[in-house]
Amino acid sequence: MQKQTSILIVDDEINIRAAIARIVEKQGFQADTAENGQTALSQIENNFFHLVITDLKLPDMNGLDVLKKIKERSPETEVVVMTAYGTIETAVNAIKGGAYDYLTKPVEKERLILLIDKALERQYLSQENHRLRESLKIKNRFEEMIGKSDSLKKIYETIDQVVESDAAVLITGESGTGKELVARAIHQRSGRKDQPFITLNCGALPETLFESELFGYEKGAFTGAVSSKMGRFELADGGVLFLDEIGELNFKNQVDFLRVLETMEFRRLGGTKLVHVNVRFIAATNRNLIEAVGNKIFREDLYYRINVVPIHLPPLRERKEDIPILVEYFLREFASIYHREDKTASPETMRLLIDYSWPGNIRQLKNVIEREVILVRDKILLPEHLPAEIQNSPIVEVKPFHLPVGKSLEEIEKEVIAQTLRDVTHHREKAAKILGISTRALQYKIKSYGIKE
Repeated sequence: MQKQTSILIVDDEINIRAAIARIVEKQGFQADTAENGQTALSQIENNFFHLVITDLKLPDMNGLDVLKKIKERSPETEVVVMTAYGTIETAVNAIKGGAYDYLTKPVEKERLILLIDKALERQYLSQENHRLRESLKIKNRFEEMIGKSDSLKKIYETIDQVVESDAAVLITGESGTGKELVARAIHQRSGRKDQPFITLNCGALPETLFESELFGYEKGAFTGAVSSKMGRFELADGGVLFLDEIGELNFKNQVDFLRVLETMEFRRLGGTKLVHVNVRFIAATNRNLIEAVGNKIFREDLYYRINVVPIHLPPLRERKEDIPILVEYFLREFASIYHREDKTASPETMRLLIDYSWPGNIRQLKNVIEREVILVRDKILLPEHLPAEIQNSPIVEVKPFHLPVGKSLEEIEKEVIAQTLRDVTHHREKAAKILGISTRALQYKIKSYGIKE
């Protein structure tokens, strides 16, 4: 747990730096040292330190100035100042300036350890509160969409740009990435927000029911039609129709849907009256529709008709900076739902959650946190509370990977798989976890690409 915690010790006396560094390391933390103020500030510029322990009397800078600059550059870093008995008044001024506490020289080991623990606890709570404020701020703007990663910020910008138009939107991304949340955010921020938001899961709808569900029917249109019923198009009139898993539509249904998309009119099954609707269409899929078009299983004209504004949701493993915010949000949400005591994740638990590849994306993360809130009685979630696959997940080190322009997607995938296998010394299970696919799927790709191990 403590290996991730970094502490910077600043003092011009090498013996004091070394002695404190030994104590810090014995507590399991990472210790870095600086012999003067400028070196310390330079290190803070390039690295994040949870805690800085600094002498108030440095050869090149006033300790209070160092404290001020640390707080300017890294407000979440806690600072403990060291001072001689004769300068305690200065130490008190340092606390007024933002330091957590002070130590008098010579430093007592027991008090040093106690202060480190208390300062780190406050630093952790401060980070947690910051994440809470961030998640609430973002939630207020985009409903249930939560995250502050650069990729998500671009999606927020795109949503803001398209809400006032009626352009069709195609949302792509792996299962569990929150495609419906994007559709709902567009609806809620548009001029249609007071009108219906109707959903239709094309993948879950049997082919024989597609027309009746979409267009509705008149009484007596078929056996069992004992009364007239409106379809999803009519129900969504004035609002938004969200077609999830549109890539699962068969060819005939694609033709029917395209016709309505272009004319905004249709007839109920068994009916003669032409029905006109005013509907905004938002579609979503986890399939590669360009590939489906190439394979002649998805109509090209329909693809371009629904893909006026494309929005791609990256998988959770590609926006790991959003995971802490999501974890905190789901912990609070499920504690409220199940009337449980508020819980927090320990730093090491959070690290494991961040490192995991999350093949099921946000949906999987949400389910894991829900289970933890229900089953764990402790207030702090520890690594041993997590499912085995997360505890034993390999740590993924993201390395730069350069590819020449002009390669096909298949060639790129082959090289990524081959490189990943080399990185884990051809441990297929580890490679599959890193790539976010099943071991069986990896074995299939190794065979089909002819990758030699």
